Order: sequence, then structure tokens, then C-alpha cells
Amino acid sequence: MKQFWEAKKAHPNSIMLFRMGDFYETFEDDAIQTSEILGIALTKRANGAAAKVPLSGFPYHSLDQHLHKLLKAGHRVAICEQVEDPKIAKGIVKREVMEVLSPGTALSDKYLDQKENNYLCAVTLDKRKCGIS
Repeated sequence: MKQFWEAKKAHPNSIMLFRMGDFYETFEDDAIQTSEILGIALTKRANGAAAKVPLSGFPYHSLDQHLHKLLKAGHRVAICEQVEDPKIAKGIVKREVMEVLSPGTALSDKYLDQKENNYLCAVTLDKRKCGIS
């Protein structure tokens, strides 16, 4: 759980999708929100001191489908991936946040609804000038 809390501290306003083997798992308040939005089971961790921590998750291969629903619900999502092979890792597998998406920054066709308008605005500021497009 220490890795999760370190990643969550760096992205406090995001739902943290934490890769655990073949699953993305969410914990605490993220798990409660995720289970409601995605319609998936809310459980609790089953080991040690973290036994009472709310947990929800889904298989890694359904990430795009679930990510689309979370973004459509207006949430920012941080994706924390395993960055070393669990088979050769000594101890806990190293993980890092590899991507942060929000409804306003998701540009992939996988996450945008092709039948709706998708607006983008850019603003640049200089000492005496402002540019908007």
C-alpha cells in the first residue's frame, strides 16, 4: 500500500488505477467511486493491516472500456503501471504513474465520443501579450 499512497499523494485529485499483475485496482475512496461508475464489485483487501481497505478492480485488457466511462463521468484518472518484470524483481515490483488523463486532455479516439463535439482551447501569456486559440 505504500507505493499506492506515494502515487496518490502526487496525484490527489485523480482516480488512481494501480496495476497489480493482470488487474488494475483502486483503493479507498477511489474504489468506492470506481465501483459505482463502472458497476463493478466493491470488496476489501484480504491481507494483513490493509484488510479493511475498500478495493475494486478490473482486468488490464478492459482498460480502454473502463477508462472511457471514468472520463465521461468527469474524472481525472492516473494510470500507475508496473515498470519492472515481476519475475525478476527483488521484493516489491516498482511502479510509476505513466499517464494522467482528464476529460479535457484525452485526445485518443478510444476515449472520445465521435458523435459529440470535443472542444479544445489554448491560452498563452507573455509580459504584454495574450494569445488565445
